[in-house]
Amino acid sequence: MVFKRMLGAFGVGAPSVDTVLSTPRTQPGGTLEGEVRLKGGDFDAEIEHVTLGLVARVEVEHGDGEHAGVSEFSRAQVSGPFTLRKGEERVLTFRIPVPWEAPISEIGGQPLRGMAVGVRTELAIAKAVDKGDLDMVAVQPLPSQLRILEALLALGFGFRSADLEAGRLYGVDQSLPFYQEIEFHPTGRYAGQVGEVEVTFVADPNGLTVVLEADKRTGRYSSSDAIGRFQVSHDDALRTDWSAELGRWLDNLSQYSHPGAHYSGHGGHHGGHHGGHHGAGMGAMAAGVAAGVVGGLVAGEIVEEIFEGDEEDGGEW
Repeated sequence: MVFKRMLGAFGVGAPSVDTVLSTPRTQPGGTLEGEVRLKGGDFDAEIEHVTLGLVARVEVEHGDGEHAGVSEFSRAQVSGPFTLRKGEERVLTFRIPVPWEAPISEIGGQPLRGMAVGVRTELAIAKAVDKGDLDMVAVQPLPSQLRILEALLALGFGFRSADLEAGRLYGVDQSLPFYQEIEFHPTGRYAGQVGEVEVTFVADPNGLTVVLEADKRTGRYSSSDAIGRFQVSHDDALRTDWSAELGRWLDNLSQYSHPGAHYSGHGGHHGGHHGGHHGAGMGAMAAGVAAGVVGGLVAGEIVEEIFEGDEEDGGEW
């Protein structure tokens, strides 16, 4: 028995953990549900806690470049201390909240290139190597966010990539230590006016702050950034004609000649009705957006490799 416990301290014959999600897809402000399935090892183990953490791949500026790491942005304890007997099987059910600012990682059933979000299970074992499990999670856009993404596609923009940047947005009430940038490139009438447009959503239960950054062409070989910001409730976002709203903002860029120009709007006050019912047609819209971003999609198994690569590189878990 003493020898087995010595081996257990190095993880040999220790308990195993497997997390199974009953809701592998969720939305900002939603929940994740599932089970943590434990199986005892070759000896009785004192479990200190079982904890779930939502993690994402984040870009951090370091010197002259960027370094990709893994950041935990939400944490929930599933169980406190207990004894897991030798060979015992135990199931712990959970239902944990998803932060409203959680990044979007999937549209219309297709993962977004550059995005990796998962739930990490930590099984803390006294006097032994801790065990863990990692499961990919798909965070789909809220209907209010989906309307804005759809409008950019309607204006002739194509999806390029998405990433998470460590830091905070100026003047925005932000709770997470990073923000998402969803990058679009112009393929239509705005091709000569802007180089790219980056969209950031900061959501809360009441609505959205939408931050737009455009790489504005000011001359043949020069460009500058133009920033736009909209604040709108979720209901108003569904009623707003975002193609018209964003089109006005893009058309107005030529009026600002200095770098860092800002434009603020309130989509709910300017937009008209776009469909009779707030929830109508959301599945069709998601499919339409997914078709428009197909060039920026990546297979699910490759997303898992993103996490594995960061873990091998010494990223924080």
